[in-house]
Amino acid sequence: MSIEQNKEIAGRFHEEVVNQKNLSALDDYVATDVVWHNPPPGLAPGMEGYKQFFPMLYAAFPDWHATVEDVIAEGDKVVQRITGGGTHKGEWMGIAATDKQVAMTGILIYRIAGDKIVEEWLQYDVMGLMQQLGAVPSPG
Repeated sequence: MSIEQNKEIAGRFHEEVVNQKNLSALDDYVATDVVWHNPPPGLAPGMEGYKQFFPMLYAAFPDWHATVEDVIAEGDKVVQRITGGGTHKGEWMGIAATDKQVAMTGILIYRIAGDKIVEEWLQYDVMGLMQQLGAVPSPG
């Protein structure tokens, strides 16, 4: 796969699965044996984790939407810098709905092979999200 094709796969995955909430498209973009290096606590590290994560995200933030701000690609890896947000309407990681609007940033790294995501690393501003939800006090 070319770098441009890899960027296209990562971009379509983001739009179709994350923003359009089309969970049936997971199999189109993610390998069944995907390695998810740092899933949220309590979730499986592979495809099963993806299938647990997205319904949990959409139940907590039904209007969740994320924007890819930057894309960098090299070889078989694609990096996306994202901003996302939504309204906290359901339980999230043990925190009851607050009806608060939240926003957060994150970095995703995908390794793509044979037109599928085969590995993912995700780093996002967990502390900032928890502060916005009132679960952790803000500084000062």
